[in-house]
Amino acid sequence: MIVEMDIISTVSMYALLLIPIGIFIWLQMGLVKETILSALRMTVQLFLVGLYLKYVFQLNNGFVNLGWVIIMMVAANSSVLGKSGLKRKLFFWRTLIGISVSTFIVSGWFVLVAIRPDPFYDARYMVPIIGMILGNCQRSNVLSLERFYSGIRNNEQEFMTYLMLGATLSEAIRPYLRTALKSCVNPSIATMATMGIVSLPGMMTGQILGGAMPMAAIKYQIGIMLCIFAAMVIAAVVNILLSLRVAFDEYQRLRPNIFQ
Repeated sequence: MIVEMDIISTVSMYALLLIPIGIFIWLQMGLVKETILSALRMTVQLFLVGLYLKYVFQLNNGFVNLGWVIIMMVAANSSVLGKSGLKRKLFFWRTLIGISVSTFIVSGWFVLVAIRPDPFYDARYMVPIIGMILGNCQRSNVLSLERFYSGIRNNEQEFMTYLMLGATLSEAIRPYLRTALKSCVNPSIATMATMGIVSLPGMMTGQILGGAMPMAAIKYQIGIMLCIFAAMVIAAVVNILLSLRVAFDEYQRLRPNIFQ
């Protein structure tokens, strides 16, 4: 049985923000307003989503579930481009394809092959699993796109030297692609290596708090972590490769107008 938090208990959790806010003020980091607004946005969005998902779970319609997933993907893609510093109008559809392909392939395998719920579009499985995979892809894509294009821009002479020595565009970008991919997957590799010893992950903890047996929760956690890692790698590589056509001109030079 779940011990529910009442409104007063939930509100009391905001007191913890006083500690990081105090540190930001002390260090004059200028993140106080951004932190408060982000926390308020999170609260409003989660409560609205909670109300919405209540009816989504009750209705459990495949088209409604798919519509909600598409909304999540569009929102995640917009956030990725905003945080990576790239212009939305140039990259939006390309990065959306990358996120969608990786998320649908990996989550489809998890739901249809590993879990096999009945019906297969059951909102209790489809929406949370895709949400977890998509959220991690969002963070990794921000990091990989930003590292890839900032790496080329900051080392433009080196990049042009590769091209002048006869390298193709795909060969010239490879060192920067490797760096970008490492930067987005290294934290996940470290997390997987210490999971269960250093930390108890969120999905497993949530299932145990919801009354599931620990071994059942562990199986789900293993599955979701492998899915997240695979989706992060696929999305990062596909997004970068699909973005090359608009990022470079006919002379294989990085276009300066791609950045916000």
